[in-house]
Amino acid sequence: MPYEKFLIVASKLDKAGINITTQLSQFRENPLLSGMKNAPNFDFYLIDTEIVDDSGINQDKINQYDFIIFASKHKSESKEKTLCVHVPGNWRTAELGGKAEKICKSSALFFKQIFEKLNENAEHYKLKDYKITIEATHHGPLIDKPCIFIEIGSTENEWVDRRAAFIIAKTISETIKDFKENPYNEVAVAIGGPHYCPNFNKIQLKSNIAISHIIPNYSFPLTEEMIKQALEKTEEEVDFFLLDWKGLGNAEKRAEVMEILDKFYISKKRTSEVSK
Repeated sequence: MPYEKFLIVASKLDKAGINITTQLSQFRENPLLSGMKNAPNFDFYLIDTEIVDDSGINQDKINQYDFIIFASKHKSESKEKTLCVHVPGNWRTAELGGKAEKICKSSALFFKQIFEKLNENAEHYKLKDYKITIEATHHGPLIDKPCIFIEIGSTENEWVDRRAAFIIAKTISETIKDFKENPYNEVAVAIGGPHYCPNFNKIQLKSNIAISHIIPNYSFPLTEEMIKQALEKTEEEVDFFLLDWKGLGNAEKRAEVMEILDKFYISKKRTSEVSK
């Protein structure tokens, strides 16, 4: 780090991904105008398959870049209007691309900064009806570069919403341009709670803590292998485990989690102990 070459990946089958990349093209440095020194440096890669599907991704192409940003649609049963950010990977089975029990590399600092920027832009452009959220680590594809998903949800109306796509495009562009290593951030792997992690949302946005991977309670029972991967696949050194204490389950489940975490000699902090 810091990262220099960024690749924006979208699927030709994905209306939200195409919408975002179309908006993003206005922010891209024109290689013919070498005087545009302040414009962020990124390329586009449009794939023919669904974005979570590993088979459509040329790994050799991906490996030429330092950081990968997947621009895509988000689907949910609630059909809520959402802009969301998360890291790809599967803690257990691989139902949507990737490989079972394998996760991608995450930069806690980039994750934090893109989420902060997304909130800032949504507020500035008064995108009031959208919920801005992070999600737990989930789905494919599995690649060997640090990466993040940024998505518009949750129905076709939102996928083609130009305003939402513009805000995401501006967020991507500005985060790439402004990204910097912050030695003052504490880095954490977050454990517990539901998929949309309301407690971790507040911390990622309003505290000094940068979260890399999130292991939600529906992926429990927690295993040593999950923790090993979360630590190995965090680009920065992890300072502590951040626990959504109530979101770990009953007393027995909490004891199981603590027993696993005690093997790693890394400190633990509850979300309730973090000032935000």
